[in-house]
Amino acid sequence: MSVRKLKPITSAQRFRVVNGFDAITTDKPEKSLLVPKKRSGGRNSQGKMTIRQVGGGHKKRYRIIDFKRNKTGIPAEVKSIEYDPNRTAFIALLNYQDGEKRYVIAQNGLQVGQTIVSGSGVATEIGNAMPLSEIPFGTIISCIELRPGQGAVMARSAGAFAQLMAKDGKFASIKLPSGETRLVLATCMATIGVVSNSDHQLLVSGKAGRSRWLGRRPRVRPVVMNPVDHPMGGGEGKSSGGHPRSRNGIPAKGYRTRSRTKASNKYIVERRKK
Repeated sequence: MSVRKLKPITSAQRFRVVNGFDAITTDKPEKSLLVPKKRSGGRNSQGKMTIRQVGGGHKKRYRIIDFKRNKTGIPAEVKSIEYDPNRTAFIALLNYQDGEKRYVIAQNGLQVGQTIVSGSGVATEIGNAMPLSEIPFGTIISCIELRPGQGAVMARSAGAFAQLMAKDGKFASIKLPSGETRLVLATCMATIGVVSNSDHQLLVSGKAGRSRWLGRRPRVRPVVMNPVDHPMGGGEGKSSGGHPRSRNGIPAKGYRTRSRTKASNKYIVERRKK
């Protein structure tokens, strides 16, 4: 993984840092795994704007990703490592021995030509997926299920990883990327290794136009709004409006919004740090 700093031949490129794409092996996706992606522009079925700062952006096609890794016991060869415009991580095209092709989230160190497999009784190697009950203590994992058969929902973004801390009966204790330690059923699947494209956090867009390409519209700061529009609006000149909060009055910066009576609270061993 690497990044490139562009030469300042224009004002937009002065601070621009782009991905080196060293790990990418092809720029042509697998057609059978592409589906159209429709944009809402932040509007609902009546055409009314319900989400602000959303709209525009480059046209995309969605890549169908296998988050469940439920093709067990059948080895698959890594055909290519590809860029996915819908996520920060890179994806890998797998060619199974029975002829089926699937996309999965690529882990750091995954190479073209490598053979990976999912299921029970497989080796603890990068890219292999297996139940938490069969993973050794201290192993770095990613793409973790929260419920058996649900598909990966945790530690899926670029550079993300979790660590298996302990096992107790039917539960496994996992330290998540946020710092939270949580109990998950040991029958849930997880993939060995760190998610690819860990240099994503080092990128610098360099100009406002790049945000528009990604479908993000301009954002108005609450402090410059009128009192009718936001709790932090109003005042003469550049007066900052009290405590930072949302439009609904919910305080930001440390205020806990999680319900104290939520059923899954009993599975959280240690909450994330503030």
